[in-house]
Amino acid sequence: MSVASAREPPSSAEPGTAQRRHVDLVRQAILAASSHNTQPWKFRLEPDAISILPDLSRRCPAVDPDDHHLYASLGCAAENLLIAAQAAGLKGHASYSAAEAGVRVDFEKMAPSPTDLFKAIPKRQCSRAQYDGTALATEQLRLLEDAGQGDGVSVRLLTDRQMVAQVAEFVAAGNIAQFADPAWTQELKAWIRFNAREAAITGDGLYGAVMGNPDAPRWLGALFMRLGFSAERQNSKDIAYIRSSAAVAVVHSESDDIPHWIEAGRCYERLALNATALDLRSAFINQPVEVPALRAQFAAFLGIGHRRPDFIVRIGHGPEMPRSRRRPVQSVLV
Repeated sequence: MSVASAREPPSSAEPGTAQRRHVDLVRQAILAASSHNTQPWKFRLEPDAISILPDLSRRCPAVDPDDHHLYASLGCAAENLLIAAQAAGLKGHASYSAAEAGVRVDFEKMAPSPTDLFKAIPKRQCSRAQYDGTALATEQLRLLEDAGQGDGVSVRLLTDRQMVAQVAEFVAAGNIAQFADPAWTQELKAWIRFNAREAAITGDGLYGAVMGNPDAPRWLGALFMRLGFSAERQNSKDIAYIRSSAAVAVVHSESDDIPHWIEAGRCYERLALNATALDLRSAFINQPVEVPALRAQFAAFLGIGHRRPDFIVRIGHGPEMPRSRRRPVQSVLV
């Protein structure tokens, strides 16, 4: 299966049983974002509902020791699912299931209503590239800010160049901390797919081309990581990328718990889909929220008190990049 076909949206108007329709919705849901493209989710189909459950076998304890990103990924998938359901003629009602630490989406029938966000689902990606620095229009900023609001979750858009430069300094400090952790390096290497064949076989992980790297045999890619992969090199790239961005969005929550992590994921996904619909690119720069000591300092820099900064996202005009792969739908159904 090609990369394009792996991300091609199904026809939500295709006739069939409720089971087939639900499978189509899951196919859209799994195009959502997840840390290291781990896709840490499982889906249970019921006649009038779909449950999205955590797949703890796909944890990343080095970069995500409290499973924040894992549960936020469930929220990302839930948001795609709700948008796709609306296009298919189903109104979804999402609720947190404490017993399963997951999301349950109950459906009722409605008139099909495809939106620009639905069309953006297969196009959304983390574009890890340099942008052109062009400022965003006031209306674009308003739409993005509105998209990132949720229940107990807010988004702050930074466009002031001095503040953006300070974000870059936090990212650089995060790189230094993470590169100094051997467990973090080993975990990252385990999720990198150094060539198209690896990416196709696993259907997950960080395909090297997505990050602007050429295909290489695993032994050669691993050798490059050992000899040439450093905080200094990464900082040089990240700082240039951040400076080329038109804005930095910070999603933050009023409470530091699983329901709010899931809601933050929904807000991020909605923000990213709106950016895609506006023909903008976006990419995570989450290092300052992944290092606990820096996360507290970053919150103080933002002036958000005890709220948790969940995600940091740079946004701007830039090129499309190769797309990450997804596992087959059948592999995530339970």
